[in-house]
Amino acid sequence: MTEALKNLLKILDLELLEQQVYLGQSLDLGFHILFGGQVLGQALVAASRTVAPDKSIHSLHAYFLRAGNATQPLYYEVDLIRTGKSFATRRVVAKQGGLAIFSMSASFHHVEVGLEHQVAPMPVVPGPDGLASDQQLMQAYQQQLPSSRREKLTADRAIEVRVVDPVLPSNLAPRAPVRYAWIKAAGKLPADPMIHQAVLAYASDFGLAMTALQPHGRMFMDPTLQLASLDHSMWFHRPLRADEWFLHAMESPIAGSGRGFNRGQVFTPNGVLIASTAQEGLLRTKSPKS
Repeated sequence: MTEALKNLLKILDLELLEQQVYLGQSLDLGFHILFGGQVLGQALVAASRTVAPDKSIHSLHAYFLRAGNATQPLYYEVDLIRTGKSFATRRVVAKQGGLAIFSMSASFHHVEVGLEHQVAPMPVVPGPDGLASDQQLMQAYQQQLPSSRREKLTADRAIEVRVVDPVLPSNLAPRAPVRYAWIKAAGKLPADPMIHQAVLAYASDFGLAMTALQPHGRMFMDPTLQLASLDHSMWFHRPLRADEWFLHAMESPIAGSGRGFNRGQVFTPNGVLIASTAQEGLLRTKSPKS
């Protein structure tokens, strides 16, 4: 287990301050602002801790309201909207400096046996073996990274991401808005299913918004762009292990009005669909600093 993964598990272990109020620490990944996946993962942990263990998350719908500060802790307030026999609904608000920066509705379901089908086939793409990781690519192109962010962006990761045909400074030609990334935790995770769900929520924010940049031949480091997650939704279809490889197949069907819409499907290596994602991100053009 990498030190970065240990740190991620540490910040996912929220501190209970009072009834349904939790304290979470922050990690600076080099983006200057708080990584949205962190808030998603921590909010899911906070909500899960107020639900009986016989129910697990099946969907969440979140809004990023303000940019978070990666050097300050967060306070998560959980509202017990409803607790029924089969379903439980929770609302979570994350605050910094007394201001709400994030809100999420989450629904938990008691596992049932019922009808099953899957019509979505897993894309035929190369497996993770032999693909370069995001960390390796950042290290290879580190001289083109902003000096103030270079150390953080090239450091060890809690999550290993290996993108099929990644967008690099050397191949910025426009391409289809489709992105495939193999992802897993950088080490063995505890057995608790909630931890695997929270780590998947955390990892699901890597690269999803950037899919909308591909038809325009742009990267997230472009100084003429302002990028930010606006909302994020997930549906958890089947049990999962976030410390084993899974494929996040992403696409961006539309962008406009300063926003890019993206959606994804998460598959195990043998083609089982375990989760679905959707996100709209800010895609604003601006003048570069002189």
